[in-house]
Amino acid sequence: MRDTAGAANEDDPTSQLAETVGLRILATTDMHMKLLPHDYLADRPCRQGSLAQIASLVDRRRAGRNTLLLDNGDFLQGTPLGDQAAQAGGRHPAIAAMNRMGYDAAAIGNHDFAFGLDVLQAAARQARFPFLAANLRLRGRPDFPRFTILDKRVLTDGGRPASLRIGLVGFLPPQTTAWDRDLSRQMACDDILATARLVVPQMKEAGADLIIALAHSGISHRPAAPFAENVAAELAVLDGVDVIVAGHTHEVFPGQHMEARPGVDAAGGTLSGKPAVMPGFAGSHLGVIDLSLARGPGANWRLSDAKSRCEAIGPDLPPAPAIMGVVSPAHRKTMAGLRVHIGRSDRRISSYFALVGVDPALSLVNMAQRWFVRKSLAGTRLDDVPVLSAAAPFRAGGRGGPGHYTDVAPGRLRLGNLTDIYSFPNRICALQIDGADLRNWLERSASLFRQIRPGDHDQPLTDPGFPAYQFDVIQDVAWRIDLSAPPAFSVDGFPTGGSRIRDLTWRGRPVRDDDRFILATNSYRLAACGLFAPLTTGKPSPLPPGPPTRNVIRDYLRQRRCLSIDPRPAWQFSPMSDTTVLFETGPQGLPLLAEVADRCGRRMEHVGRNDRDFAVIRLHL
Repeated sequence: MRDTAGAANEDDPTSQLAETVGLRILATTDMHMKLLPHDYLADRPCRQGSLAQIASLVDRRRAGRNTLLLDNGDFLQGTPLGDQAAQAGGRHPAIAAMNRMGYDAAAIGNHDFAFGLDVLQAAARQARFPFLAANLRLRGRPDFPRFTILDKRVLTDGGRPASLRIGLVGFLPPQTTAWDRDLSRQMACDDILATARLVVPQMKEAGADLIIALAHSGISHRPAAPFAENVAAELAVLDGVDVIVAGHTHEVFPGQHMEARPGVDAAGGTLSGKPAVMPGFAGSHLGVIDLSLARGPGANWRLSDAKSRCEAIGPDLPPAPAIMGVVSPAHRKTMAGLRVHIGRSDRRISSYFALVGVDPALSLVNMAQRWFVRKSLAGTRLDDVPVLSAAAPFRAGGRGGPGHYTDVAPGRLRLGNLTDIYSFPNRICALQIDGADLRNWLERSASLFRQIRPGDHDQPLTDPGFPAYQFDVIQDVAWRIDLSAPPAFSVDGFPTGGSRIRDLTWRGRPVRDDDRFILATNSYRLAACGLFAPLTTGKPSPLPPGPPTRNVIRDYLRQRRCLSIDPRPAWQFSPMSDTTVLFETGPQGLPLLAEVADRCGRRMEHVGRNDRDFAVIRLHL
């Protein structure tokens, strides 16, 4: 059916009689409840992307064309608006907005389960479009549709009415159930590629002229193993799949920052020659794929040409009034809740320098987690076991851009600040570990950093493929990271044979392998897969999963009233003579640079901005 080489085959005797039809696919992904141009964390308007602005662009791109509007998952969680909608029930603002915009279908993403299966199914019942999940199997409940076939009435390029049968299929990461152990009791996720090999022929048999895969899965630069998380490129190889909408990793494809690899044309927007888009996250982009289909007399439609692009949502794009109106009641309720005051802080709480050891936001999370676990274990047989706490920065730049940092001004704290400090609806948990586990935990975190050559200047400090949310800092112990040594683990969690944690101490004395600890952490760390899974699987837990971590922080602040955070870093880099590295941070953090350098005992200097508008800092090791 496919021929993406351009015009109809000249050897086809019917080619001169062929009729053609244009079809424009408009796609969003990873919206994460960014419905309105408002920054809930800073409590101010923000015009850097939103569904309301995308709606305005969709109206423009639809004009006079045959179009489909599709979403690729992770639309129900991500801002306080999503938290409020899940708690309040009733009409869901995201679904109401998507209904108003006329979405044709949506894939389900892993974060759409953040508030439980009941909330997701309630949202699906409100939608006037199908939620698709081909590789998801529910236990004791009806499955979501694996695919759908749309009978799309279109106009040919010659103005004649015609019909296209468009197959839409959705996939989500098979790790979804492993990331939340509660979900594993309610459902199972199958391998994406194995499922596609079964489902795509069924769609063909059902008469699909065109098959579009909504894959909540990224474009990996490694060969896909069974049950791999990011397989959008491999999915495009399969016969019968014509178009890919990718997502999950928050990247932009086609785009200049996407690394090329065999079969991945980051400039032309194709995967194995097939048109594809991945339109960023949080309303940053709209994916646009323009298809041309042709058929001769008595023949089926075939894809003859395609062009892909992602359009950035600029600050000058006005939000659509209809979407503003649909979402405004939920927005007002959300804002009223976020403005409730819960305490005070005597210092600025930010994450601009989390990756060099100074992060008051992480210190607050760890203080609250340890407080909760110690209180919960009081009077038990574990009362005398030292309680440590691990937390990672959720907002530390990266793909989120130079504004993606926690930043809470000193003074009165409100509930809205908690989402800035702790972004995800994880629950607090605890594990029994020993000193060897503790060292291993820190080795995994320290793999964020590149190996640094002594005596070289301005080497990049961090591995951009290693997400900051894997960089756990553990309170109440101290250690050094030897950057001259190779990391102990790859980003996928495979041991490399390296080791770089030095001088690990608890309250001033060296940690022994057989020392006993309780580690306060979160439910995401208890996932059955990922970087930390070998350390958490099978470990005894002295407490059942507790309340949401954000609630624990709230209660801790209310109990303390005025918060004072120790600014001293828990860890440092081992000294390296005549060696410098470069790292990036948000420009808003530059006024803190001198204080951070003093706290770390290291010389640091601002050396400019990079092409993504991050401030670049030189660190003298």
